[in-house]
Amino acid sequence: MRRIPRKVEIEHEPGKFTRYLRHDNGEGYVSPHATVHPEATIRPGAYVEAGARVGARATVGRFSWVDVDAVVGQGARVEENVHVGVRGVVGNDARVGSGTRLGAGSLVPADTMVPADAIVPDGETAHGSRRRKDFGTAA
Repeated sequence: MRRIPRKVEIEHEPGKFTRYLRHDNGEGYVSPHATVHPEATIRPGAYVEAGARVGARATVGRFSWVDVDAVVGQGARVEENVHVGVRGVVGNDARVGSGTRLGAGSLVPADTMVPADAIVPDGETAHGSRRRKDFGTAA
């Protein structure tokens, strides 16, 4: 069985390294200067950068990247291969489909579903469908 290292260092410029720690829930990597709730899941291959915040019960999918000072709200789900740009916000209980690119300072409102492979430009608000929370029982 392959063992995932507890710490990794990545050289992003000659002689300049960024250190990440493996998150216990999901085994993705988190900057020591990020805030990730213990109930959040950071999947393998995902990275959460310095200053970013990930709320309780949120999930960051495999190979996704939560950039500097970005926020993933409580219960939000960021699927695989998603980039949440610098200072981007994914609201509480929102869903972001695989392959989506959220620009710097973009916003995904709470309870919104953004389809796969969407591109949200810098500073824009995503226009997805609203998630229904009022499902009734079958008659």
